Amino acid sequence: MAEQTTGTEQERGRRAVRIGQVVSAKMDKTLVVKITRRVRHPMYARFINRSTKLFVHDEENTAHAGDTVKVMATRPLSKNKRWRLVEVVERAK
Repeated sequence: MAEQTTGTEQERGRRAVRIGQVVSAKMDKTLVVKITRRVRHPMYARFINRSTKLFVHDEENTAHAGDTVKVMATRPLSKNKRWRLVEVVERAK
Protein backbone atom coordinates (compact mmCIF):
# COMPACT_ATOMS: atom_id res chain seq x y z
CA MET A 1 0.00 0.00 0.00
CA ALA A 2 1.30 3.48 -0.89
CA GLU A 3 2.26 5.81 1.91
CA GLN A 4 0.19 9.00 2.10
CA THR A 5 1.74 12.40 2.77
CA THR A 6 0.32 15.86 3.07
CA GLY A 7 1.07 18.60 0.54
CA THR A 8 3.79 20.21 2.69
CA GLU A 9 5.58 16.95 3.33
CA GLN A 10 5.69 15.84 -0.29
CA GLU A 11 9.23 15.27 -1.50
CA ARG A 12 10.20 16.85 -4.82
CA GLY A 13 12.75 15.33 -7.12
CA ARG A 14 16.30 16.67 -6.92
CA ARG A 15 16.52 19.87 -8.94
CA ALA A 16 19.53 20.94 -10.94
CA VAL A 17 21.63 23.63 -9.22
CA ARG A 18 24.31 25.65 -11.04
CA ILE A 19 26.70 28.46 -10.10
CA GLY A 20 27.46 31.14 -12.66
CA GLN A 21 28.17 34.78 -13.33
CA VAL A 22 25.52 37.41 -14.10
CA VAL A 23 26.11 38.81 -17.60
CA SER A 24 23.06 41.09 -17.80
CA ALA A 25 20.55 42.39 -15.25
CA LYS A 26 18.86 44.99 -17.47
CA MET A 27 15.46 43.29 -17.66
CA ASP A 28 12.84 43.50 -14.92
CA LYS A 29 13.00 40.43 -12.64
CA THR A 30 15.21 38.59 -15.15
CA LEU A 31 18.95 37.88 -15.24
CA VAL A 32 21.16 36.37 -17.89
CA VAL A 33 23.66 34.03 -16.19
CA LYS A 34 26.69 32.52 -17.91
CA ILE A 35 27.62 29.00 -16.78
CA THR A 36 31.19 28.01 -17.71
CA ARG A 37 32.41 24.41 -17.68
CA ARG A 38 35.67 22.76 -18.71
CA VAL A 39 35.40 19.79 -21.07
CA ARG A 40 38.09 17.58 -22.52
CA HIS A 41 38.44 17.72 -26.31
CA PRO A 42 37.73 14.24 -27.70
CA MET A 43 40.57 14.24 -30.24
CA TYR A 44 43.23 16.58 -28.88
CA ALA A 45 42.69 15.73 -25.18
CA ARG A 46 43.06 19.37 -24.15
CA PHE A 47 40.60 21.15 -21.89
CA ILE A 48 38.28 23.72 -23.48
CA ASN A 49 35.96 26.22 -21.79
CA ARG A 50 32.35 25.83 -22.88
CA SER A 51 29.65 28.20 -21.71
CA THR A 52 25.87 28.36 -21.63
CA LYS A 53 23.61 31.36 -21.01
CA LEU A 54 20.56 30.83 -18.80
CA PHE A 55 17.61 33.16 -18.29
CA VAL A 56 16.97 33.34 -14.54
CA HIS A 57 14.00 34.68 -12.57
CA ASP A 58 15.02 37.19 -9.85
CA GLU A 59 11.86 38.23 -7.98
CA GLU A 60 13.41 41.07 -5.92
CA ASN A 61 15.94 42.28 -8.53
CA THR A 62 18.75 41.64 -6.02
CA ALA A 63 21.56 40.53 -8.36
CA HIS A 64 23.57 42.82 -10.63
CA ALA A 65 26.00 42.33 -13.52
CA GLY A 66 29.23 40.66 -12.42
CA ASP A 67 27.76 38.92 -9.36
CA THR A 68 28.31 35.19 -8.83
CA VAL A 69 24.95 33.51 -8.23
CA LYS A 70 23.45 30.10 -7.49
CA VAL A 71 20.44 29.14 -9.63
CA MET A 72 17.99 26.25 -9.52
CA ALA A 73 15.89 24.62 -12.25
CA THR A 74 12.16 25.28 -12.01
CA ARG A 75 8.99 24.99 -14.07
CA PRO A 76 8.81 27.14 -17.21
CA LEU A 77 8.12 30.73 -16.14
CA SER A 78 8.10 32.23 -19.63
CA LYS A 79 9.27 31.42 -23.15
CA ASN A 80 12.94 31.36 -22.10
CA LYS A 81 13.02 31.36 -18.28
CA ARG A 82 13.49 27.90 -16.75
CA TRP A 83 15.69 28.81 -13.77
CA ARG A 84 15.29 30.87 -10.59
CA LEU A 85 17.75 32.65 -8.34
CA VAL A 86 18.58 30.84 -5.09
CA GLU A 87 21.23 33.18 -3.65
CA VAL A 88 23.92 35.68 -4.51
CA VAL A 89 27.16 33.86 -3.67
CA GLU A 90 29.51 36.80 -4.22
CA ARG A 91 28.94 40.45 -5.11
CA ALA A 92 30.85 42.09 -7.98
CA LYS A 93 33.81 44.17 -6.89
